Amino acid sequence: MTQRQEKAINVFRSDFNCSQSVLSVFSEDLKIDNNLALSISCGFGGGMGRLQETCGAVTGAFMAISLFASSKYSDNKDRKAKSYEMIQNFNKKFVEIHKTANCKALLNCDLSTKEGQEYAKSHKVYENICENCILSSVQILDELF
Repeated sequence: MTQRQEKAINVFRSDFNCSQSVLSVFSEDLKIDNNLALSISCGFGGGMGRLQETCGAVTGAFMAISLFASSKYSDNKDRKAKSYEMIQNFNKKFVEIHKTANCKALLNCDLSTKEGQEYAKSHKVYENICENCILSSVQILDELF
């Protein structure tokens, strides 16, 4: 485990969500305030507001990619083109590892229900699945940046 991956897991285990865990460990490199990174990504956990759509570790990575491209390119057209390309590359690698980027499919439970939340806790879904998604997201970003 890299130092950045270890830091991301520590953030996650400190009651932050997967999106916050990924984006915040890149905040210094991206030259944004860490508290701002945690605030921006706050609602993206649980597959975006616990809707269980796109995995929060993935959305945190997408935000990091957007900030990275925006800092490298001054023209918005270039920023968008590079961001889209990097996001597509990230997603391809993430899906190769996890077979999907959909939170509900990854977790195999419905977090919008009490039963689903209990299942997630009793089956250590956060430790076994979410942490792996965070680790791979950080690794893929390190490769892309």
